[in-house]
Amino acid sequence: MADPSSYRPKPGQIPDSPGVYRFRDEHGRVIYVGKAKSLRQRLSSYFQDLAGLHPRTRTMVTTAASVEWTVVSTEVEALQLEYSWIKEYDPRFNVKYRDDKSYPSLAVTLGEEFPRVQVMRGPKKKGVRYFGPYAHAWAIRETVDLMLRVFPVRTCSAGVFKRSAQIGRPCLLGYIGKCSAPCVGRVSPEEHRELAEEFCDFMAGRTGTYLRRLEQQMHEAAEEMEYEKAARLRDDIEALRRAMEKNAVVLADATDADLIAVAEDELEAAVQIFHVRGGRVRGQRGWVTDKVEAVDTAGLVEHALQQLYGEESGDAVPKEVLVPALPEPVEPVAQWLGRRRGSRVDLRIPQRGDKKDLMATVERNAQQALVLHKTKRASDLTTRSRALEEIAEALELDSAPLRIECFDISHLQGQDVVASMVVFEDGLARKSEYRRFQIKGRVGDTQVWHGEGQDDVRSMHEVIGRRFRRYLLEKQKAGEWSEENAVEAAEAEAEAEEGTARTEDGRPKRFAYPPQLVVVDGGQPQVAAARRALDELGIDDVVVCGLAKRLEEVWLPGEDDPVVLPRTSEGLYLLQRVRDEAHRFAIAYQRSKRTKTLKAGPLDAVPGLGETRKKALLKHFGSVKRLRAATVEQICETPGIGRKTAETIAAALAAAAPPAPAVNTATGEIMEEAGE
Repeated sequence: MADPSSYRPKPGQIPDSPGVYRFRDEHGRVIYVGKAKSLRQRLSSYFQDLAGLHPRTRTMVTTAASVEWTVVSTEVEALQLEYSWIKEYDPRFNVKYRDDKSYPSLAVTLGEEFPRVQVMRGPKKKGVRYFGPYAHAWAIRETVDLMLRVFPVRTCSAGVFKRSAQIGRPCLLGYIGKCSAPCVGRVSPEEHRELAEEFCDFMAGRTGTYLRRLEQQMHEAAEEMEYEKAARLRDDIEALRRAMEKNAVVLADATDADLIAVAEDELEAAVQIFHVRGGRVRGQRGWVTDKVEAVDTAGLVEHALQQLYGEESGDAVPKEVLVPALPEPVEPVAQWLGRRRGSRVDLRIPQRGDKKDLMATVERNAQQALVLHKTKRASDLTTRSRALEEIAEALELDSAPLRIECFDISHLQGQDVVASMVVFEDGLARKSEYRRFQIKGRVGDTQVWHGEGQDDVRSMHEVIGRRFRRYLLEKQKAGEWSEENAVEAAEAEAEAEEGTARTEDGRPKRFAYPPQLVVVDGGQPQVAAARRALDELGIDDVVVCGLAKRLEEVWLPGEDDPVVLPRTSEGLYLLQRVRDEAHRFAIAYQRSKRTKTLKAGPLDAVPGLGETRKKALLKHFGSVKRLRAATVEQICETPGIGRKTAETIAAALAAAAPPAPAVNTATGEIMEEAGE
């Protein structure tokens, strides 16, 4: 636990102006980002007597090891910079809302030549118009099914669209009148785009004019005794009205607004948002968060606004945002929203009438969401805490291992040897921290083994050494490790593991955060190899254990007898989950490498021959068999292939043994190759 006085800025150093500040821990990771109208007043409040601080604030300042700040011109700039840094650094002590589910939206891909209507989840894409989000995907599909009768816009995938265009026949929707079939030219691209834009206008709430126009056309058709056309228009109107009924009118004045409600207790908070467009509820979503910082309802609202509109612009930000409490001060937030929209945005608390009644409904949804979340999480949180405590007790640790890393080795008969590293924090998988290793079988620059015998043990020694050499290297760069103790770190090579990195200013970097417990998949030999790798690096504050599959025994370094946890132990169950996840991750990587190896052909061995020229050769000759039989002069006839390259190709194919001919096992007949 750090003493805040050890890194407190000197009097007069902190400017009395708006700005954004960052607290960092001893590893240089940003753990908290905040903004202030006056940096001097705000930062001074963190360095008062610890007994006077909120418990969460006290935990943050004692975890931090330094503080820094950036001065900005206005509070609006501070708000924007705070949002950007929270997204960039993902600080552990900032409120971070997490979606309680991945909400689907109705999307129209206006950026394509033939726009498509579909259900979409995840981050928004450029050139796509979104409506929602909705609570259920089936609600979107029901609405679209009703509207396709009037707006027969394309809904098929790119593959189906391309296939229909090739064969000259539309899909089933084209035959039953629910698609205008632009794939076969029934409508032009311009006519289809007009249909898509009318669909968007109707979904955006401009329904009255369109319905009145259809009714007028229906009456005109009836007067002219075109009864079939009039009946079709009547059915179209009925379909649109049924689609509209799925979104009840809640505000009579065709208001465009978002209503945000918060339900909270001492530890957690739930946020619910209703998106009202044209007076109708067009979408709903919800978030839940742990209150890891001392924050009131107004602060939760401000964080929700940042997350909701931080990546939005234009009409995605409504004219009016109704909230249960106003951020303090409210003017910078309102100005920031106005900039995102491009025009004025009213941010206020509803006081009376329909808007206040609807806000009460949103608040009830938030309360129900919080109750449901706590019901789901209560037993899980208790179980995870008990599991960590049981592991700490069984392994005689000073405290519960909040970060556990598990390593596993995978290979197929000594080939394609790989390793995996999975990370569990607070008993939950942290997949963004997973890493994959391709085993080199090297110590320094010396090849020491070739995938035979006790290779799992040597592989484990290598992967543990590589992981912690990178950790020591990062500590050396930060000045936290002496040159003498970091000799191995200085020799660390750049790894090919996948994942993000944290640079020296606090962004994610490889292996910068040490675990309290390392679990290896195996028994005494693997545990001894892992412990030896750590000892060689001078690391003595990381506990190592192994979990043997046969009897699920926990092995510790230097112990002749294993630690046996009860079969019903939550601690053993957690270790099994960690081990099985590492095994799954290693197997997946090993299989992907093996698949690439099996797919490799004789042309892959030709140096300097890229994918484009490989395709050109196969297109020119039809198969590798014909290419192997070709002369250098014939190979030179391929576009992009010079004589030197042709000679290299001919030599490589001549050196490669031709595959055995295929044999029909029923007749014994040797089958001709159609290609390779």
